[in-house]
Amino acid sequence: MNKHQAPTSDCRQVVLTGGPGAGKTAILEMARKQFCKHVFVLPEAASIIFLGGFPRSPDVDGRRAAQRAIYGVQLELEHYARTREGIGLVLCDRGTVDGAAYWPGEIGDYWPALKTTAKAELDRYRAVIHVHTPSSTSGYNNDYHVRTETAEQAAAIDMRIAQAWSEHPHRFDVPATTDFLTKARRALEILESLLPTSCVERE
Repeated sequence: MNKHQAPTSDCRQVVLTGGPGAGKTAILEMARKQFCKHVFVLPEAASIIFLGGFPRSPDVDGRRAAQRAIYGVQLELEHYARTREGIGLVLCDRGTVDGAAYWPGEIGDYWPALKTTAKAELDRYRAVIHVHTPSSTSGYNNDYHVRTETAEQAAAIDMRIAQAWSEHPHRFDVPATTDFLTKARRALEILESLLPTSCVERE
């Protein structure tokens, strides 16, 4: 299977996305423990890139270089997961479309720069679940060492992510709540509804 192609119908790819501090990492860890072995939970490509030492430069060329690197790693992660025997659903910590939200300039400039199209990237995923970033007064913090955004910057990125994914036909919004467990439970309920029949029975 070409890693650039959308997955076949027998292996679903679902994205969990959201702005910085939205709680994706915690929700994905809960999903990893809750769902069966046929659900493959991917790590975030950006964290692999930046924790691995890729320069995190604020200038335009540096930001573009980082997004190209993240895109390539994301493709390889998804391809690896899809080709594992017995995997029914690949749960992605962000998807290739997220790069458009972080691309400096207009969102539409991202696709030709990566030699792809918005439709091709949206078609990679069966569904996208957007958990929204909380405000500074309702739980946002940037203590995580890879997270550098202020609450205002995180909110702006969250809006850009929503814009980048806006044309996906199966998009679910999970609003920010002061009680994180409420948001997490809602996201997990949506994920459960998207599981293939073979994965409904949990181990």
